[in-house]
Amino acid sequence: MHVGLITGLGPAATVVYYRRLTEAAAARGCRLELTMVEASIREVLANNLAGRSREQAEVFAGLLHRLKAAEAEVASITAIGPHFCWEETLTLSPLPLVSAIAPLDTHCATHGLRRVGLLGTARAMETRLFGQMVRTCVLVPEDSAAVGKAYQDMAVAGRCDEATRRRLFAAGAEMMAHGAEAVALAGTDLLLAFDGRDPGFPVIDALEVHVAVLADLATDRTSLADIA
Repeated sequence: MHVGLITGLGPAATVVYYRRLTEAAAARGCRLELTMVEASIREVLANNLAGRSREQAEVFAGLLHRLKAAEAEVASITAIGPHFCWEETLTLSPLPLVSAIAPLDTHCATHGLRRVGLLGTARAMETRLFGQMVRTCVLVPEDSAAVGKAYQDMAVAGRCDEATRRRLFAAGAEMMAHGAEAVALAGTDLLLAFDGRDPGFPVIDALEVHVAVLADLATDRTSLADIA
């Protein structure tokens, strides 16, 4: 299946999506049909902060029409924060869309995780991932605004300093102390802080869960009907 991706919403995450998909296709002996279009992370952040959901959805719709013109059969946004306009984007999209959040919810539920902490943008945390975590009880840091801004600044910069890493690890530990069974990295650029490091608590990487679903679609191991 020809997969279309809206990228550019965190440079580090974009690279990982591409690498994981090409690796999966090679391992499975498949030719990868993939088209990517670039969105502006700063435009998305500005529209998110201003509550301009419809306006951002229209921007995404333009990109999705470009993916359709390139013969993509399904599309996805390679970030969680931009799901603030998910419902509006669904109504405008010319292609079937795969959420980056619903697979995380399914993953938590199928692995018996009832209470999961969230790390991501402030709005993503405060809205419990825009209401898409319907099977899993979620916890957020007490100072979600500050934690969310630290994550956002890191994603825009494309790198993580030690102070930001300590803040994110402390936020995860706080949620574990309040009853979380694991912490979901619900921001695709959190890999900058967590990749190759042990924060002292179990983590679930939403990027890895999402890209696994996309890899299965791209290599025809699953169909849209299976993940709907």
